[in-house]
Amino acid sequence: MPDTEHRKGVALALCAYFLWGIAPLYFKLIDTVAATEILLHRVIWSFLFMLILMYFIGGFSNFKRLFNHPKQLAVLCVTSVLIAGNWLLFIWAVNNDHMLDASLGYFINPLLNVLIGLIVWGERLQRLQWIAVGLALTGVLVQLISFGSIPLVSLALAGSFSIYGLLRKKVNVDAKTGLLVETAILLPIALIYIGYQLLYGDMAFFSHPLTLNMQLMLAGVVTSIPLLCFAGAAIRIPFSVLGFFQYIGPSLMFIIGTMIYQEPFNLEKGITFGFIWAALLAFTSNMYLNYRKTSKRRKTV
Repeated sequence: MPDTEHRKGVALALCAYFLWGIAPLYFKLIDTVAATEILLHRVIWSFLFMLILMYFIGGFSNFKRLFNHPKQLAVLCVTSVLIAGNWLLFIWAVNNDHMLDASLGYFINPLLNVLIGLIVWGERLQRLQWIAVGLALTGVLVQLISFGSIPLVSLALAGSFSIYGLLRKKVNVDAKTGLLVETAILLPIALIYIGYQLLYGDMAFFSHPLTLNMQLMLAGVVTSIPLLCFAGAAIRIPFSVLGFFQYIGPSLMFIIGTMIYQEPFNLEKGITFGFIWAALLAFTSNMYLNYRKTSKRRKTV
């Protein structure tokens, strides 16, 4: 792989995870709007943004070919529901002072992916991976036993995104086409909901100031650009290398939540985060050791 392509991949990965990490700043700007309405805007403007983008850079041929593959379309119907639920929960969490729960969810996500690899793909876990999974499970159990609560928001975000990733991997559709199809599937539901609100005079869009409406229209760009950057990075750098960047997003969310919006970081969260961070240290160490072994093999060949 040419060195320039590798550098492009690293730059795109950094861009994707940085944008995902600071996304809460955008949603806080529009936190006076209900999470459901923000989701509607996200669907509508993402669809239009992807149409315009694909008009200029191409990709409609892949979109048309999908209609000859009903099984792939059926899977994308499921993934559209999963990602819509994930979007809605994330927006609600950010705008209702649960940003740390959202951060924890995306820290848990790669560990959950390891379990999915074990269960679905039959992958064998290495010792450090088992330690990572055990530490993460311990963190959740300690919170359940000691504090009588379960981090439901975090687990729901991690679970929905992990299953979404699994199904998207199985359906094997490129990011541009997949995102266009998913938003196209959700678009009629969004338009029906808007029509219902218009009929009963409840649609807030027409009562918002122009600046707020413009901010809501940006939802499509805020959603789509990091995903496209991620897709571009994934084809240029090894997945093991890409994995090193995945903690940028939740780390930025954690910093924003505690430093800027002063969300409480109490003992309960501290213990759970402590176990998850220890798990991620073991998980990342395993990735690094595997990457070094692979690099040495390539040099000797």
